[in-house]
Amino acid sequence: MKNLSMNEQIYLIAILLLKDDAYGVRIREKVIELTGKSMVFGTLYNNLDYLVKKGLLTSRKGETGPNRGGNTKVFYSLTDSGKTALEEARELQQSLWEQAKPAFEK
Repeated sequence: MKNLSMNEQIYLIAILLLKDDAYGVRIREKVIELTGKSMVFGTLYNNLDYLVKKGLLTSRKGETGPNRGGNTKVFYSLTDSGKTALEEARELQQSLWEQAKPAFEK
């Protein structure tokens, strides 16, 4: 079981929701939409690179477009390990909240 931080879960969920449209700008927009918090691109790309190194994401370069100044979009997708880690994090959170529920009822 890989423990995921809340930020890692947010990035993975954003990419999962974006499907084939998960590249930097769109991921940043989705994270802001999900959390209501702003972020800078440096933070975004550092986290994405880290998740790739952990084996939770893969990255691939798209085609170079003329309107991008020769730069290519980098698309991200969850690996099987990333999907499993995200599912395990969801199950752990559900279990923790179920156990904490009685404390809120008192």
